Amino acid sequence: MTRPSDATPTSKPRSFIANNPSVLWFLLALALFTLGVTALSEATGSGVISTSFVKTLGKTLCLCLIAIAMDVVWGYCGILSLGHFAFFGIGGYAIGMWLMYARTQAIVVENLSASVIPPTPAELSDAIASQIFGVVGASEFPAIWAFSHSLVLQLAMVVLIPGLLALVFGWLAFRSRVTGVYLSILTQAMTLALALYLFQNDSGLRGNNGLSGLQNIPGFEQVPQAQISMAFFWASAVALGLGYVMFAWVLRGKFGNVIRAIRDDEARVRFLGYHVESYKLFIFTLTAIVAGIAGALYYPQAGIINPGEVAPIASIYLAVWVAIGGRGRLYGAVIGAALVSLLSSWFTGGGAPAINLGFYTIQWTDWWLVLLGFSFVAVTLFFPGGIGSLFDKLVRRSS
Repeated sequence: MTRPSDATPTSKPRSFIANNPSVLWFLLALALFTLGVTALSEATGSGVISTSFVKTLGKTLCLCLIAIAMDVVWGYCGILSLGHFAFFGIGGYAIGMWLMYARTQAIVVENLSASVIPPTPAELSDAIASQIFGVVGASEFPAIWAFSHSLVLQLAMVVLIPGLLALVFGWLAFRSRVTGVYLSILTQAMTLALALYLFQNDSGLRGNNGLSGLQNIPGFEQVPQAQISMAFFWASAVALGLGYVMFAWVLRGKFGNVIRAIRDDEARVRFLGYHVESYKLFIFTLTAIVAGIAGALYYPQAGIINPGEVAPIASIYLAVWVAIGGRGRLYGAVIGAALVSLLSSWFTGGGAPAINLGFYTIQWTDWWLVLLGFSFVAVTLFFPGGIGSLFDKLVRRSS
């Protein structure tokens, strides 16, 4: 009879963090970055970092979040979606509708407060609609603005509309077994159709004018923009941290292995008995919802959203960010999005000095996209794994 002391000890299951050390390192880096910006901001710190740059950093964190979503759907699942920025824009429009309605309502109520006879609810609604849609020659609320008076309902739309659109589109595409470049073309066509619709004045979203003044948060008119920008910066950092942890958890274990197997050999995974379409539909829908949340945090910091933000080129840029950072690595997507976003702000914002060649002066506002294209080609040729692969090599050498 074997004594208990002679039995082979059973190994304890490793924790989620132990199996994913990059999650802990990422959260630590994000926390240090957030605290550092807070300590140097105008709102709560020494004022070294301006309010406008805090907004830029906050928007960059939102772009990092959608880049992670893109990396999950492309780098892990193998679906090159050229339409995920459409979900990002839908989230921005959803929250922007409430922001415009609530702010305009406050202005109209204040203007009508001196009236001898108080306005009826119908008159108040007509006045608000005229203020919002007068720029496109309309004076009534479209049906899609039915919930714009409620912050809770519009926040629900931030999640529901991208999720439902991705669910319907994904179900139709995946059940038909559309894959590869054909699926990419379909996602791009969906994005183009949405952008063309939004450009129309009768779309109900003010056409080419878009939604503006989103940085003015209703009920916080007396709060300095420095404090509002810091609040959104923190919200963006928390959303990025939660998104990173959630996707790392989703991609762990058997489910993550199946997702990667679908990327590598979809036919074999289907032959083994897995319902490939369900896995792909889940990932496609989940990443679309996260993209919508990222957009809802981004555009109040940007202050405006218009149909140009939903154009297919934006989704192509998103794929470039992930490729430069290193697809198949969550932190690689963050590196790519942050690097390109901040460099774009520097080059197009006049920070980069012009280069005088004698016969021609290079203005980076005109040449930034060319430089980005060359960078993408260079990374593809010399570092196929993206910038994130360099970190992997450093870790392997140090271990």
